Amino acid sequence: MTWEKELEELRRREALAEQMGGPDKVARQHSRGKMDARARLATLVDDGSFREIGKIAGKGHYDENGDLQGVTPAPFLFGKALINGRPVVATADDFTIRGGAADAGIARKMVQAEKMAHELKLPIIRMIDGTGGGGSVKTLEQIGATYIPAVPGWGDVVENLDTVPVVALALGPTAGLGAARTVASHYSIMVRGLSQIFAAGPAVVDAMGSQYEQPKDHNEAKESLGGADIHTRNGVVDDEVTSEAEAFARARHFLSFMPEHVGQLARRSNCTDPVHRREEALLSLVPRDARAVYSMRRCLEMVFDQGTVFEIGRMWGRAAITALARLDGWPVMVVASDPSYLGGSWEAKTSEKVERFVKLADQFRLPIVHLVDNPGFMIGREAEMAGTIRYGVNAMNAIYKASVPLASVVLRRAYGIAGSAMSNADRYQYRFCWPSGDWGSLPIAGGLEVAYKSELEASDDPEAELEAIKERLAKVTSPFRSAERFNVEDIIDPRDTRPLLCEFAGLAWRKLQSE
Repeated sequence: MTWEKELEELRRREALAEQMGGPDKVARQHSRGKMDARARLATLVDDGSFREIGKIAGKGHYDENGDLQGVTPAPFLFGKALINGRPVVATADDFTIRGGAADAGIARKMVQAEKMAHELKLPIIRMIDGTGGGGSVKTLEQIGATYIPAVPGWGDVVENLDTVPVVALALGPTAGLGAARTVASHYSIMVRGLSQIFAAGPAVVDAMGSQYEQPKDHNEAKESLGGADIHTRNGVVDDEVTSEAEAFARARHFLSFMPEHVGQLARRSNCTDPVHRREEALLSLVPRDARAVYSMRRCLEMVFDQGTVFEIGRMWGRAAITALARLDGWPVMVVASDPSYLGGSWEAKTSEKVERFVKLADQFRLPIVHLVDNPGFMIGREAEMAGTIRYGVNAMNAIYKASVPLASVVLRRAYGIAGSAMSNADRYQYRFCWPSGDWGSLPIAGGLEVAYKSELEASDDPEAELEAIKERLAKVTSPFRSAERFNVEDIIDPRDTRPLLCEFAGLAWRKLQSE
């Protein structure tokens, strides 16, 4: 006697699960330009590597004799898979079943996925499409009572943020718990035109009597309330892409820089880019005109291993570039001033962004390279109203608390408190300065007329006197004067930046491997 009959039932139930919300709902999903949950999982992970867990979970439908007639699968799929040959927990919401609402599912599935990640020390990828939350008002009538909200397993979500890399892909309209699950990640992506994120959708906002005037078109209303133009610029989400395929590629790329869990070190890749490559263009990158801008991103491409710079959060906190990159194959976190935005001055959002990414680097033990051209924290009434100094000090505190090796390269300016936040002066400062360096407690140009007011007023030719003062101060503020006193460690030929940073990366990883 065998168990073939039961195995036939298992295969039938599996086949029913694979139908998801049924042909009509799946076709509707595809008609919106969206992949279904099973296709997403197959596309995200290494070919054939996905092993589903809890596939037949859902709500069975039985006749009067108790025989199975059909199944409504749970709208949440998860399992073990490989990405770049490394094990992960991969999850996907199924929008074809009640719009991915959790009240159509089994809460334990989502909880078990989150537990699996931190207990087995596996990165987790959430593909979020729908509310993922407590369902609709109709649910209350079905229950017969209301309740104080609680999110089953949210403690596991928090635990994952402390223990493993967490990636979230918003692949449709995500509200409530879906939005919260997107934000509770180390790296998040939206698909332009396909994804929206909100605490509550347009219909709820409208019903609550909001002063916000919504467009009449439903899709326009969703974009206006929570589209990529909003959330990739306010820092809620890190990046936007133009397709689901691009979102999957960026998720895989991000994970290639990460260890599988806190306590494990990230991996070195094979490097074919010569360590001693010296780019002639670096010599003329920084203009002699202190007011002129230049491309810091061009500098990154010349200094780091070719093709490895992976920028994160480009559209928000724009005075600082944050990226992952490699030096001689070693992964590093990059923070770099962007003089093309606000002159590189850190305002509140930039400071918030720097703080977040320095903490990320420290958590996952990635050395930090800081390329500096910072005239200070942003000043003015708007900056004060935004609380710039608080966010700036938080960023500074993160840099001082970071225990991973940090190397800074001062390309041009480093002024004021922000200038002192570029590295931890209480530790060994692994620092290089270009001959274009310009630093101090405040920019000279900002205080000349005040500091030398009496001399200028007493002069027969104030303009000539001002030029003479500038000429004298130019000699005093030469970076070589600082180097004389060992206030800066080394002034280097800009073309030597890559070889020296590759040397730093080797030493930094030597230290990390000995911890």
